[in-house]
Amino acid sequence: MKILYAIQGTGNGHASRALEIVPYLQKRAEVDILVSGYQSELTFPFEIKYKLYGLSFIFGKKGGVDIWETLKKTKFRNLWKEVKNLPVLEYDLVINDFEPVSAWACKLRNAPIISLSHQNAVADENAPKYGKFKIEKLLLKYYAPAKNKFGFHFKTYSSATFSPIIRREIRYKNSTRKGHYTVYLPAYGDKKLIKILSQFKKVKWEVFSKHTSQFQLHNNITIRPINAKEFIKSIAASNGVLCGAGFETPAEALFLRKKLMVIPMKNQYEQQCNALALKEMGVPVLKKLNKKQLPKIEKWLKSDTIIKVNYPDVTEDILDAITVPYYNKTQLPSILEYTVN
Repeated sequence: MKILYAIQGTGNGHASRALEIVPYLQKRAEVDILVSGYQSELTFPFEIKYKLYGLSFIFGKKGGVDIWETLKKTKFRNLWKEVKNLPVLEYDLVINDFEPVSAWACKLRNAPIISLSHQNAVADENAPKYGKFKIEKLLLKYYAPAKNKFGFHFKTYSSATFSPIIRREIRYKNSTRKGHYTVYLPAYGDKKLIKILSQFKKVKWEVFSKHTSQFQLHNNITIRPINAKEFIKSIAASNGVLCGAGFETPAEALFLRKKLMVIPMKNQYEQQCNALALKEMGVPVLKKLNKKQLPKIEKWLKSDTIIKVNYPDVTEDILDAITVPYYNKTQLPSILEYTVN
């Protein structure tokens, strides 16, 4: 069997999940990897057959997606060319993690595809939703379309939703508390972070930034470029994590039983929905990072509340359940038949 595994390269979540999923798929089939986009800092231990420009979202420095910069860097003619030229019919199955080129290529050619992403869980009718009439809902539906969809979320909302896939570097990492707080807020510039975090002079902050290429020290705040190994080391030894309301980093913080506070990105519907889900679980949420939020941050720093979660390692079970029909050359039954407990 020949599988194309397609990854959205914006951010690190899709890439982090791929590090766990791809090795399992390689035990069962011949696997080619496709990555589109250019916003991920992770490197892969396997060959990338297709590296496409795709369609990415650009992070700004004021707490959200920079829509203007995103539009400026979008190459719609190139995107259409990539969709037309991608040979999806050469594969028995495409597994898609919110990647638009392969999804649209499959839709146009009626090629077999399974969508496996966090975005599918966010779009699930039972999951928390931010607002009632949002164009972003349509984006979730049409950005990477597929008929057979499965998702990952902080908790299961339906039989098509699974608990997070925790990368093994986190799952088997010893969790300690050495006094510092790990910060990952890529939508905020370093100056903004320093201005706010410096108000807590007795707290040691370890900030991982997309906006710097070298280590910086500002009194009680260290700022360093994104580095996967250093980030894992920092988060595992932290007292708590202050981050955006993405998926993987909050899930990993919860798994390691760290205090967690999140700030959803502006103009990012998915993160607003994630924030609602986390808030329901008891995680404190800030609307934005400014001086008005200092009392809430201080309260969080003084709190000892840890949200307990159960995220078992069921990656292999999930992949077996959703791919077996394709190995047998049969149609995929209803997703309701595939519940992984």
